[in-house]
Amino acid sequence: MSLYNIPLFIQDTAAIEGDMGMLWMLISGILVFLMQAGFTLVESGMTRSKNVVNIAMKNVLDIAVGSLVYWFIGYSLMYGDSPSGWIGWGGFAFNQGPADLFFQTVFCATAATIVSGAIAGRTKYTTYIIFSIIMTAFIYPIAGGWEWNGGWLNDTDGIMPAEFIDFAGSSVVHAVGGWAALIAAALVGPRIGKYIDGKAVSIPGHNKLLAALGVFILWFGWFGFNGGSQLAWGGDDATGASMVVLVTNLAASAGALGALFLSWVKYKKPNIDMTLNGALAGLVSITAGCGNMGEFGAIAAGFVGGIIVVFSMEFVEQKLKIDDAVGAFSVHGVVGAWGTLVIGLWGIDGDTGIGLFNGGGANQFLAQLIGTLAYAIWAVVTSLIFLTILKKTIGLRVSEKVEIEGLDLSEHGALAYPGKRQREIE
Repeated sequence: MSLYNIPLFIQDTAAIEGDMGMLWMLISGILVFLMQAGFTLVESGMTRSKNVVNIAMKNVLDIAVGSLVYWFIGYSLMYGDSPSGWIGWGGFAFNQGPADLFFQTVFCATAATIVSGAIAGRTKYTTYIIFSIIMTAFIYPIAGGWEWNGGWLNDTDGIMPAEFIDFAGSSVVHAVGGWAALIAAALVGPRIGKYIDGKAVSIPGHNKLLAALGVFILWFGWFGFNGGSQLAWGGDDATGASMVVLVTNLAASAGALGALFLSWVKYKKPNIDMTLNGALAGLVSITAGCGNMGEFGAIAAGFVGGIIVVFSMEFVEQKLKIDDAVGAFSVHGVVGAWGTLVIGLWGIDGDTGIGLFNGGGANQFLAQLIGTLAYAIWAVVTSLIFLTILKKTIGLRVSEKVEIEGLDLSEHGALAYPGKRQREIE
């Protein structure tokens, strides 16, 4: 039908919805950008005060370098033409519109930032710069295209029993960043004093208030992270995006309570670190399925995610003996896998169940499992290769003297809390 044969009011409605959709994406992207501040506060508050400037500098680096690198090459690898379904290419500085490019850029920066907290307090800033470039130019974009550019994970004529679902990135963003964080933490080694005679020693964060404020900012920004992934506004899309925001909030709340109750039982007191990470776990738990989950399903997913993160953090610290300073792998990697798999357990498509437990059969669960494993393997292998090269060449870790003194002075020549206040906090 010619455009001239379509009634004017329909043309006007389509134009308005298109403009509103672009505005929704831009506002959502701005909310996701604010999450960078949330990550800065969480990582700073949960670690030593002598490394706060270093953490802030890494988070500034992630968004600044990530924006330029992703604009120049990353977006093309992710959203360019991809006949094979494995890797795309549309040329340098390729994009499909400024709103989409901006929205996808802040997602990319989030994936890179996840690594920062895990290796806080002992990693060379120059090394981190290089790995952040690799993450935003190569590791994350290629992985993202597998799902969000109609890649091989959606090819039901191939090995996929059903289309893989990751609405906003439990695996694409969070698990990829989480697995990279685990490899980085393992290769760089634990902080001095973390393990004595083989037993883990607590190194408390210097400011729980900063950490709590950071979680609230992340929670707030997540409404844009998940809600903006509707990529449109108007009519059914407006209802869909609103539902996504609702279930995101429910899952976060349930995750906080799940971690709170479990840590209360285990430690005899309500634990703020576990509760805060539980809220983040709830958010990660619903990120893949926020477009395929009802209220009760979201609450259940978030609550289980909050419980999982408590056990995972203990396991990584005490059994694997990997010093993940803020629990990044547990929150984003382990719970990212859970958030991806739970769609195959009780996910929905409209009013129809697509999971094992609600009449959907096994196909969706198998698709989710394949995607979860693919992202884990990709992030582990690529991170291991690049980080090992960096370790063998320029090194990952600062000297013992620098670590004891703190990275703020040695790496940046500045303190977050100069003078007496610094000594009081330490």
